[in-house]
Amino acid sequence: MEELLDRITVDPDVLVGKPVIKGTRIPVYLIVGQVANGLTTKEIIKEYPRLKEEDVKAALLYASKLVESEVILTL
Repeated sequence: MEELLDRITVDPDVLVGKPVIKGTRIPVYLIVGQVANGLTTKEIIKEYPRLKEEDVKAALLYASKLVESEVILTL
């Protein structure tokens, strides 16, 4: 499953370094946001035909890893 993360790239020259799907300018946050808004993988791919099902999975896995590594501060 970790190989999915190879589909994500971060380049300071592309979208100011935001994580995107490799070979596109489609940011991870856009995909995650669409899933959060109830779109299915099929609907996302229909809207962004350059994406593949694995790209959507990669975006969700990337977001999951990001949240997993966050440090929670309690006041």
